[in-house]
Amino acid sequence: MKQFINNLIQKLKEPLPGEEAQFLMAPMGRRKLREDNNETNFRKSAVMILICRDKNEDLFIPLTERFAYEGAHSGQVSLPGGKFDETDKDLIATAYRECREEIGIEQHIELIGCLSTLYIPVSNFMVQPVVAVYNAQHVAFTPHEREVKHIAKLYLRDLLNEKIIKKGDIELQNGVKIKAPYFEIEGLKVWGATAMILSEFKALLQTTF
Repeated sequence: MKQFINNLIQKLKEPLPGEEAQFLMAPMGRRKLREDNNETNFRKSAVMILICRDKNEDLFIPLTERFAYEGAHSGQVSLPGGKFDETDKDLIATAYRECREEIGIEQHIELIGCLSTLYIPVSNFMVQPVVAVYNAQHVAFTPHEREVKHIAKLYLRDLLNEKIIKKGDIELQNGVKIKAPYFEIEGLKVWGATAMILSEFKALLQTTF
């Protein structure tokens, strides 16, 4: 694991795969940032890709399945994260705070870098993905009782498996269906911004894992 993390740290310092990798998992019709938002009035947010180990030393990333609610991302599967708060020092602090609030992890987290930012048109968020590693064994999650319905484990070996990529209809909260690629994890559809972020991370894994 140590060698893998060192390689990943180095890759995160180099030019990132960026939009090209992100848009491999974009919903059909999804436009680039420069077409989506010509202004700079987006809301800041951050998510965390937290690399953990299970009891067999296999590496995985926790994903949160949200409860249904009145909002653009109701019921979706996401990385731990949320909007920037004025009390946060920076977006890395936002990712750490949201990780603590949503999955109950606040210790043994080592920052190793960041991925490319991604704009989400439906909610006007500019998301900063933060990459970190959990430096202790036997990780135990405590999901937020009102926000997180389930914590799924996305194993890195599975992320590299092309067979988990599907394409089909995604039903939005308003009943409208759109065509989109998605990762199928534990029977859940991981699509949209989360899939796009994971797609860039996957591009890095292909050269390091």
